[in-house]
Amino acid sequence: MHLEGSIRPATAVELAARHGVTLTPEDVAARYNYSDFRGFLEAFKWASSFLRDPEDYALITRNLSEELVKQGVVYAEVTISAGVMLRRIQNVETNFQAIRETALSVPFSRLKTAWIFDATRQFGPDAAMEVARWASKLQSAGVVAFGMGGDELAGPIVNYRPAFDYARQEGLRLVCHAGEIGGPESVREAIEILGAQRIGHGIAVMRDPAFADTLATRQVVLENCLTSNLRTGGLAKQTGKPGASLKDHPLPDFLKRGMAITLSTDDPGLFHTDLLTEYSLAATLGVSTAQLVQLAEQSFLAAFLPPEEKRQMLVNFRAAAKSAGLV
Repeated sequence: MHLEGSIRPATAVELAARHGVTLTPEDVAARYNYSDFRGFLEAFKWASSFLRDPEDYALITRNLSEELVKQGVVYAEVTISAGVMLRRIQNVETNFQAIRETALSVPFSRLKTAWIFDATRQFGPDAAMEVARWASKLQSAGVVAFGMGGDELAGPIVNYRPAFDYARQEGLRLVCHAGEIGGPESVREAIEILGAQRIGHGIAVMRDPAFADTLATRQVVLENCLTSNLRTGGLAKQTGKPGASLKDHPLPDFLKRGMAITLSTDDPGLFHTDLLTEYSLAATLGVSTAQLVQLAEQSFLAAFLPPEEKRQMLVNFRAAAKSAGLV
């Protein structure tokens, strides 16, 4: 999930007021009303434009942390659009310090948070390398991975290999958005050329069953986001159905194939969703209770945590699931 994408309408109103812009919840709702990926990118750009100083980032981090705690989340890897900060000539280190200190504050002590620095693909390879360098520099402060989002159709993926190679050499884990609006080849290239260990979305794989089976064998993780894929038009594009609905989502088939899948919210503020809602939506697709437990376990397995921490979180989760009668 994206920190900047967690901005709820009420928070957008508050952020705008801080910078002398008067908005109503209705104004924000109109901005958050879109039907395709381009419209989503514009909404994300608009909402994040009110993030201008460390205090703004602290506010949205506090709000997000409160939401996650209420949902029972114990660990989150949150993507920060460091590439956007740099584009707006902001101080990445100062902003991140505000984010990190807020997340570590006492009220959220039960929530462990790690961070992924994200490059924006349409900003180009040089900008991506700058993000990778910042991610490396701030590893000791909790940055665990380098990733790339934005418009996956913007520029050949091979151009970004130097940034990913650098991040890998510096000890960072690698993630990449692919197969959201691009085809199955976009996912293949992200894995084979960039070395991505997790793929954001990856739903285009539904169009290549043989490749889907390969990913199942290799256990490459796809981070599925049900509401996001509907709202951005990604699912409509992959299925060729302008009126695609949730029932067209490949999640049940992915699970049937034994693929490594997690459920995520992507941009919960812009999509009016949360993690509990995403699990409920999965259930409406016929995903069984056992499979929902499997999805949650996969989230821990796919996390960029030290082995011992990951093991303990899994032990705790399985004990809770058993106590709740889920297994």
